[in-house]
Amino acid sequence: MNFELSPLVISAKTAFTSTIITFFLGIWAAWFMRSRKGRFKVIFDSIFTLPMVLPPTVLGFFLLLIFGKNGPIGKVLFSFGVKLIFSWPATVIAATVVAFPLMYKTTLGAFQQIDDNILNAAKNLGASNTRIFWTITVPLALPGIAAGTVLAFARALGEFGATLMMAGNIPGKTQTIPVAIFFAVESGDMNTAFSWVAIIFFISLIVIFLTNYWTTHAVRKT
Repeated sequence: MNFELSPLVISAKTAFTSTIITFFLGIWAAWFMRSRKGRFKVIFDSIFTLPMVLPPTVLGFFLLLIFGKNGPIGKVLFSFGVKLIFSWPATVIAATVVAFPLMYKTTLGAFQQIDDNILNAAKNLGASNTRIFWTITVPLALPGIAAGTVLAFARALGEFGATLMMAGNIPGKTQTIPVAIFFAVESGDMNTAFSWVAIIFFISLIVIFLTNYWTTHAVRKT
């Protein structure tokens, strides 16, 4: 049994970093979409939720096309000596892309539950959009935002397919817990695989508990 903690450290760093990024992107996207109507809302909503329905390997393939050496973004970065593919930042990008829809959808649902009369009353009293957002919208939607954050963290922590496609399996550098489980099973090291499964299973239980807590809290407030 060859068990080392680097996959846990890498997974934790990746999940926390991607959750922070997803937190701000998800809230911005949800606030942007809340007041949108018509055909363009459907188009943007489809784009924002697409990573949720695409197979992770397909998503990883698209990320490779975008951030690879010959991709539109990767080519620019490579000209400056920056190579994202098969690096730790690649794990963050993959985790952020797959976790974003959960943060976006959960936050959007929380925003849509807010009574427009409350926001209109604040606006009529002279409050700016920024003040309304931070003093009214965010506090009212906080349980939903918190639930979305927890779900996004769990999704980032458990990401496998896109991470393997984009970051590979480099021990101590890009090997996350799900990747470590896969290659431990592939090599016949079932004890190591079981240990990592137990760890991520325990973390998932905590995530479910926190999500249920925030969801129940949100229902009680409405």
